This record gives sequence, structure tokens and C-alpha cells, in this order.
Amino acid sequence: MDTQSLPLTLSLATSDEDLRASERLRYQVFVEELGGDGAQVDHENRFERDRFDPYFEHLVLIDESRDRANLDHVVGVYRLLSSDRAADCGQFYSEDEFDLSVLKTSERKLLELGRSCVHRDFRRGLALPMLWDGLADYVRHHDIEVLFGVASLHGTDVNALKGPLSHLHHAHLAPPELRPKALSDVYQPMDLMPPDQIDRVAAMRQVPALIKSYLRVGGFVGDGAFVDHAFNTTDVCLVVDTARMSASARARYGDLA
Repeated sequence: MDTQSLPLTLSLATSDEDLRASERLRYQVFVEELGGDGAQVDHENRFERDRFDPYFEHLVLIDESRDRANLDHVVGVYRLLSSDRAADCGQFYSEDEFDLSVLKTSERKLLELGRSCVHRDFRRGLALPMLWDGLADYVRHHDIEVLFGVASLHGTDVNALKGPLSHLHHAHLAPPELRPKALSDVYQPMDLMPPDQIDRVAAMRQVPALIKSYLRVGGFVGDGAFVDHAFNTTDVCLVVDTARMSASARARYGDLA
């Protein structure tokens, strides 16, 4: 599909219609495509939702040519939770899987990212760059210093994922002051192979495009992974310190810095 000529608009969701369309898109991607599930997934009506949704802001990419009544007008979404809104919620979403103590005690302004997805027909066009531009505007407007969130590799077979997990650990481990750690009772080591045994090209082929995008702007991963059998994923915690972004990333995504 040629998305260059489509009437795409980006904004924070303000209506129930947009929120439900976001949850419908998430169902299509995370449940129908990737085989995920969860306690609050509504299979009958095809909505992927959880208890955190009321506290998050939702950055939505809308195809204005689609009928909103069908709830298919949202073609991209990012879920955003600032430090202030997390206080109202009682925790960050990631804290069900990772110890975020080093971030929460840093006295820096945090933004948790999650449930990022793009409709399959829009993944080769402007959708993801537009979402990143919107995220950059949000970060600048709210003076965000550190972005973080759970990102997933598809599947729960750790042996099949040992290449990408090991490469992420050895090449992109966060410095101690920015390093979340998987909770002890669910901790899955990521350093499953020594660096000299990793086929880095093959490993990076298994890393989803979204994770690669964070790495390109200077992002890191935390210590350990969480195997989410219900959602059919293996999760890592990504961290981006806007003050440490690479020079090339600053040139392309300067608003994030």
C-alpha cells in the first residue's frame, strides 16, 4: 500500500472511539498476528486491553479515509505514561516484570512507552516515522529525560532466541545507573552465549524493527529478560537517555534530545 498519499493525522487520543480503535489495532497485531493473550483481552469484540489503559495517554495515528464507526481508523499507536501519571496509577506497567529502582530514584523525568504497533498495511510507509515525530514532540513539550519500556521478541523458546538475547546483553547493556533488572522470581539471563560465538548478523535479523530503532538512537537494554507465556513473547527492558543519544541520532531526532 502506498501510504505516502493517504490522509494520515497524529494526535493524542481524546475520544472513547479513538481508544477503542487503538485497542482493536492492538488486538489485530498482538493477538491475531503474534498469538498473545491476557486476562482482560476481549476476544468476542476483538479488543486488547489491560488495567493500565485508563492511566496512559495514547498517541494515535489516524487514517482519515477510514470510517470511524468501524473502529479501524487508528493505524498506529504508542502508549505513554509519565512519572506524574504513574503516581496516580501506583506503578509503571514495566514494574510487573522489571525492577525500575535505578530509574525511579534518579530524580529525572521519566516516560514509559508501550503497546507500540502499526497496522500491517502501513509498516513500510510514513507510519512509524510519524509516530516517532509525535513522540519527539511529546518529549520536548514535557521535558522528558529518560524513556523506557518493555519491548518484545516474538516467542518464548529462550534457546531459539539465545543469539539475539546474548547480542543485546553483550553489545547494548545499559550502564549501572540506567539498568533495570528483571524481577528475581522471573529473571531470565540474557548472556546465554559468549560474544565470540554469536553470529551478530543472524542475531539482529531476529530483533524486531522497533527494538532496532531504539538501539540506533543510542538505547540500551536492562539486565535479564522476562518470558511472558500468556503473551507469547520474551520481554526486555529498553532505556533511552536523551542526554546520551548518538550524534547521528541527534541529527535525525534532534527533538528527542
